[in-house]
Amino acid sequence: MEALAEQTIGEMVAENYRTAPVFKKYGIDFCCKGGRTIEDACASKGIDPQPLIADLEAAIKVTDDNTVDYTTWKLDRLANHIEDKHHSYVVEATEQIKPFLDKVVKVHGDGHPYLIEIRDMFYESAGNLAQHMKKEELILFPFIKKMQMAKDAGEPMPQPSFGTVENPIAMMKIEHEDEGERFEVMSELTDGFNPPEYACNTWRVSYSLLKEFVDDLHKHIHLENNILFPKALEMESADGTV
Repeated sequence: MEALAEQTIGEMVAENYRTAPVFKKYGIDFCCKGGRTIEDACASKGIDPQPLIADLEAAIKVTDDNTVDYTTWKLDRLANHIEDKHHSYVVEATEQIKPFLDKVVKVHGDGHPYLIEIRDMFYESAGNLAQHMKKEELILFPFIKKMQMAKDAGEPMPQPSFGTVENPIAMMKIEHEDEGERFEVMSELTDGFNPPEYACNTWRVSYSLLKEFVDDLHKHIHLENNILFPKALEMESADGTV
């Protein structure tokens, strides 16, 4: 228990992703706000930390040989994984979700105006994420990969045009938080993406797709905020370039 109390939420999830569903269960953000302790997070939610800690300890005891420990991956491999798996998913899922939301709004929007708000928020987020991912793919990730290559070759770290890798990382984290807050509002509007009993199948499918999208986005941001970015900063700092 004391060991858990000393870690940040992001560090816990980085060490054992099985803790992520526990934080989700209690409505605690482990990606955009992963720098908090359990005590701080629970205080902000007004909940008792003891049940949360008990669930975390139970989750940590579970072993699974198939669990991937991303903290052991080199940064180029992790960046490629994020692009191939999570960036690709965002692009594909966005195009899948939009028509469903459009149809739900067309049929039910007049009687349920919050559906229009949800649709508009998703469209805005999709546009922001598309720009965000391009900045990562064209600027930040290529530089991080160069850093890894230099380290493997025993060469000095490359010198970026943006001064230090901390600059684009700080911007990416701000954008992560913006989208995290947007989807938190969407979750509140949809009762955790749970459709009403009278919802049609299209409505239900829309919510299911949105929930899947958010779950993937949480893991996506976690891999960047809690593993890739801290390791890139550490690598640059260890080289003495900052």
